[in-house]
Amino acid sequence: MKKIVLILLVSFPLFSFSQNNLDQTLVGNHYLSVQWISWDYFGTAKIVKSEKANTYTIEGHQNSKENSDFLKIKGTITPTSAKHLVFNGAIETQVDFINNGEPCIREGEFNFKVKGNRKYWRLQEMNNPCSEVTDYVDIYFIQKK
Repeated sequence: MKKIVLILLVSFPLFSFSQNNLDQTLVGNHYLSVQWISWDYFGTAKIVKSEKANTYTIEGHQNSKENSDFLKIKGTITPTSAKHLVFNGAIETQVDFINNGEPCIREGEFNFKVKGNRKYWRLQEMNNPCSEVTDYVDIYFIQKK
């Protein structure tokens, strides 16, 4: 009996986020940000369930209110868990004091993860490929209505 209870307790986290729960968490409009633009006002990213199993599409942007700086994201998401999203696509940033104000495009596979009690998935490949800075690109759980 103790073995059965232990197995259930160990297995519970694996089953606590069913596909329906994951759909409810992911599908919809989410806040999106990169710290260079603002953590006070956000952009939005729309996540849609695709026809391919366990795959979602994402498209979003954050625009500066002060200049032409922006963040754009477009691609697919494949969750490996509720706390780890594998993103395939493009992330483009333009910040006036980074990369001489020119757009910086990252393309390929990237990881967004939740750490601790944070309420967002953060891009794990934080080093900006066009400059020696660290980008905090975040997709928030909170959905914009």
